[in-house]
Amino acid sequence: MSVGHGLPAFDLQVLRGGDGRRAFPAGGLSLICFAKEDCATTRLSMPLLAAAHEAFGGAVEFLTLLQNGEEDLVLGDEYGLAMPLLDDSALHTSFRYDIDTVPTLILADREGHELRRFWGFGRDDWRDLVGHLADLTGVDTPAIDWEAYPESRPGCGSKSVEPGIFERLQADAEGSPIRARRIEIAPHDDVHEFMFDRGLTDGLPVVPPTPERLMRMLSGTKRDPQEVVAIVPPNLAPATVEKVAINAVMAGCKPEYLPVVIAALEAMCTDEYNAHGVFATTMGAVPVLVVNGPIRHRIGMNMGIGALGQGNRANATIGRAVRLVVRNVGGATPAGTERTTLGTPMKFTMCFAEWEERSPWEPLHVERGFAPEDSVVTVFTSTGLSLMVDQTSRTAHALGGSLGMKMEGLHNLKSHGMGDVVLVLPPEHVDTIWRDGWTKDQVRDRIQAASSRPLRELLQDEESGAGVDPARFGPDGPTEEQLAQPVPKFRDARSIHIVVAGSNAGKFSSVFEGWASGPTGSQPVSRKIEEV
Repeated sequence: MSVGHGLPAFDLQVLRGGDGRRAFPAGGLSLICFAKEDCATTRLSMPLLAAAHEAFGGAVEFLTLLQNGEEDLVLGDEYGLAMPLLDDSALHTSFRYDIDTVPTLILADREGHELRRFWGFGRDDWRDLVGHLADLTGVDTPAIDWEAYPESRPGCGSKSVEPGIFERLQADAEGSPIRARRIEIAPHDDVHEFMFDRGLTDGLPVVPPTPERLMRMLSGTKRDPQEVVAIVPPNLAPATVEKVAINAVMAGCKPEYLPVVIAALEAMCTDEYNAHGVFATTMGAVPVLVVNGPIRHRIGMNMGIGALGQGNRANATIGRAVRLVVRNVGGATPAGTERTTLGTPMKFTMCFAEWEERSPWEPLHVERGFAPEDSVVTVFTSTGLSLMVDQTSRTAHALGGSLGMKMEGLHNLKSHGMGDVVLVLPPEHVDTIWRDGWTKDQVRDRIQAASSRPLRELLQDEESGAGVDPARFGPDGPTEEQLAQPVPKFRDARSIHIVVAGSNAGKFSSVFEGWASGPTGSQPVSRKIEEV
């Protein structure tokens, strides 16, 4: 606050030095001191404050605000403070006055405008203040041995800026960005059981979204808390930044993860992605998030050993936050609009980063049209995760053949013409392929060739009711020429999305099986991440 600025009014309980409450401004000169007893610099200043009050107390209102409330009354006992000692233990006044250091002294005129302010201890600051009070009041300057005091001492951190407290004060302040309805829980209720009972969890405990935690989470983005990020299916409910942040808190995210969660939701809540279909299908589809770009390192995502598993906070909580938003805002709850027959552990979370630095190829986001320096999240739909083992292939051709044989069995051996899948190659498999200088397109083509089968092997028959219905070809069935025609496993080789992740040791690739894709299914969608 600048000199001359109108100071916030306050009305606080008097702990000592008077009765009732004391209001500011009160129509006279005022000297306001913010203090706490556990600060050595505050204690250094108290004899000077007492001397100033003794000299000018008849003409100036002295108000000392104690940040620890009654605990700070020892200052009055030890230093003989006779001025009103006020209770600011709620710290709302300290917050409104933007106090970051104690002691802070503020001299105000009769209308409550700031005349001067200093913080910490400065001998010259005190000497000038005493001289200014003498000029304003016409009272003689008290005799003070200034040489007995050090030239300066740094102050202590105000209690109002301590972690947790500052965010609570932000949340409670006038103009707070928080608009969500607050739920009061009885003191003896278990907050975690309450969250379970209200159906707000995914079956695991969640972090209670207190105002303090929400304010910290909102610091992870520059976007307005009331801006609508997306309209979330199936209830087509608006998800504001604030609501997304609440669920990110519940999922256990750090504030720096919030931009990834927001971008992922923007990608999911598009017609191309078709989130309603993804969550309503009995097939058990789930969103899989792949993160690319510099943000991977800044927020500590796992792209190496165990990248698709547990143990990394960013990977686990970003994916979980997205799922909680879909549940708590969009209304996709199991046995409600979410109708998966069996479900999958990936319903809790599935998010990982691509190990771009370990790949000889363009990373996923560059393939999808973004710049290498962009941070991007791509959302796929998967119905399962499958492991491919090949520890003996020594050529790209052989390993590509193994991949194709494995991927031919996705969904069903006779299920050909599939859409999007995500193939995750670990470094050892990448090295085998790159020794022959193969591109991603060559790997895709090899997979298509190895997984193609003549139509005759894909027809429904007595051995398997799955496959192609012969009646599609008319009453006489397919011709011999049609029966000999090879049918690729995937509709298009570019439907095979290749990313690199995993430990440097281990020749085990994984494949995220897709769901229905194209206009009637779900298409992968990428969004640039807006970082703070």
